[in-house]
Amino acid sequence: MNPTFAAFAAHAYTEARLDRADPLRHDSAALAALWPCARVLRLDPELRAVVDADGQCQPRRPAASLDTLPADALFLGIDRDDQLPWFARIEPVAADEPVVELRQAASQWPATMAARFAYARGMLHWQQRTRFCAGCGQALAYERAGFVARCQGCGSEHYPRVDPAVIVAVEHEGQLLLGRQASWPAGRHSLIAGFVEPGETLEQAVIREVHEETRIHVEPSSCRYQGAQPWPFPGALMLGFAATAVGGQPQVDGELEHAAWFSHQDIGLALAEAHPTIHLPPALSIARSLIAHWYDRGGQ
Repeated sequence: MNPTFAAFAAHAYTEARLDRADPLRHDSAALAALWPCARVLRLDPELRAVVDADGQCQPRRPAASLDTLPADALFLGIDRDDQLPWFARIEPVAADEPVVELRQAASQWPATMAARFAYARGMLHWQQRTRFCAGCGQALAYERAGFVARCQGCGSEHYPRVDPAVIVAVEHEGQLLLGRQASWPAGRHSLIAGFVEPGETLEQAVIREVHEETRIHVEPSSCRYQGAQPWPFPGALMLGFAATAVGGQPQVDGELEHAAWFSHQDIGLALAEAHPTIHLPPALSIARSLIAHWYDRGGQ
């Protein structure tokens, strides 16, 4: 069996095809002039996208009643192809208007549109949960088209939060290390992952996380960066690595309920959804891309 799988960069949310146009965020007059011809992504208060009857996103033009730029409009950027401006807003949704979650959108929409939704959702989630100053407790007001929250008391600035996390395809002698958490669907296995801690490099985070979760030692010089994926659930950035283990059998004590080495043949069956017990993460994820990339390289 030698199935063909997508190239590594096939995971979701990575290419919105927008010029983020940072200088325009400072220019309220320029943004106001762009608003009448803008495309607007509508999200409901639960940060789901408003869609048409077919489940597809149809960004609308600003309504006639909104002929001036709303203060809460988030500027996403300029489309690289047609040069139209894109904004996003949280708006009330009628009971008969269908909505979709971001994971559903990633599997049903064009990749570019899903990436724009992910971008908007991540920013609006940060705004929803960043209302007061962490320094003095006073209310925040948003500036620069939604990208800076300024404290109305002490004047301090607050910026969108992104949490870096590493995820790694660890191999040893043609086998791949996978683990599972008890809360996952039956049979689901994935790569080892975890958040980067203050004061450590990405490579150090890879080595620490693998050892903490499985007691497997990674060869420090083997850590190789592969690519990244924004993961707005709610605000992580997944940084993908490949690495080689010194050896040994995985041991779990804590976050994982099971971890083991799996052969190249096992992974091939799982990628083809033909393995009797192992199920891999969905195609939208960088975890799946890393696993498929390892398999396509012949288990190296």
